[in-house]
Amino acid sequence: MTALWILAIVFTALLLFGVPVSFCIGIGTLLALFTVTPTIDSALIVSAQRIASSLDSFTLVAIPLFILAGSMMNTGGIALRLIELAKVLVGRLPGSLAQISVVANALFGAISGSAVASAAAVGATLSPLQRKAGYNMPICAAANVAASPCGLLIPPSGALIVYSLISGGTPVDVLFVAGYVPGILMALSVMIWLAYIAKRGDLPNEVRRYSAQEAFVIFFRALPALALILIIMGGIIGGIFTATEAAGVAALYTFILGKFIYRSLSWQTLAKSMLDAAVGTAVVMLMVGVSMTMSWLLASTGSVQMLADSIIGFSSNPYVLLTLFNILLLLLGTFLDITPGLLIFTPIFLPIAMKLGISPVHFGIIITFNLCIGIATPPVGSTLFIAARVAKVNLAELTRPLLPMFAFEILALFLVTYIPALSLWLPGLLLGKVG
Repeated sequence: MTALWILAIVFTALLLFGVPVSFCIGIGTLLALFTVTPTIDSALIVSAQRIASSLDSFTLVAIPLFILAGSMMNTGGIALRLIELAKVLVGRLPGSLAQISVVANALFGAISGSAVASAAAVGATLSPLQRKAGYNMPICAAANVAASPCGLLIPPSGALIVYSLISGGTPVDVLFVAGYVPGILMALSVMIWLAYIAKRGDLPNEVRRYSAQEAFVIFFRALPALALILIIMGGIIGGIFTATEAAGVAALYTFILGKFIYRSLSWQTLAKSMLDAAVGTAVVMLMVGVSMTMSWLLASTGSVQMLADSIIGFSSNPYVLLTLFNILLLLLGTFLDITPGLLIFTPIFLPIAMKLGISPVHFGIIITFNLCIGIATPPVGSTLFIAARVAKVNLAELTRPLLPMFAFEILALFLVTYIPALSLWLPGLLLGKVG
């Protein structure tokens, strides 16, 4: 357990000093390698080799392509059309402008693959309308925060691609299809709370009704953006292309959509999107490389096996351990973004879950759901600051109405945890397999 203790102590110490997570993992892993290699040179060589070999993966090619597609979507044209569609879908519900932010986040987040981009686009568009209509802005900002990660569960999802890689090859197509119901449950949990407080009088109870002609025009304008999801998932489910090839299709389709159909993508914004995608890819790939090296170290030294035996020795009841996993992930997820969270905790918890007979697909949805809640949770939730800024409220005002929304999302999480069919039924129906 020496390597595990060194890794844990160094990682925690560096994290407390504000060192980026990827460097915390990389430095901790390198120092832990000194316990199993004869010289410093050999530790450096092994570390470099493991990082290089871990990035030699066809599956990983999907990540920069999806990041590029998401970056091109953030030019405004797609977000505005999806928000208009959300108005048609839920404009009749009480507290309609707050409800619209939830549906718009789910739609745009699923297409862009970014909770931060979703919170920024939806919040910047709806906040002026909500303020003008007399809405409670802290509640609206809280709804934007709570709903922004929904799209990370609804495919195409970069988080699920990362999980597929780190879990040893869990099929991406199965993970994608498995994410639909949990992602929708996450959104519904926020919408139920908003409907309740609207009926209670905390939000305006007015509704917006659209004529059939207006609804058709809005749907027709949003259809090209929605078609991206249909093309990607239809192609994957139909066996036309893999998830990696689907990412290439998504990037090409988004370019055509933004440049020639919506005409919101200029050559200047395209260049900026490509630069942003390159920077984002570099960050993710460094994280993947050092995390895969850490996973190899823990596996080769037997640390994961010893840790698994210790946890199973505490209890062999899968429901007890799943509850423990949820509590730990909810707490630790408040300090980590979703990608480092997946890369750190999957190699530790997945072998234990599989020993208990839990499907790796089901566990992938559980851990992703947990970390989705975590990235919107104080103190370091990235979407918190974006939503507060665009809504022009301070964090203290936003946090109080956010807590009951988190409570409802955690209820949805426990439903997904203890009812595996919520994750596995749809893959079994559409793909004939559950992973």
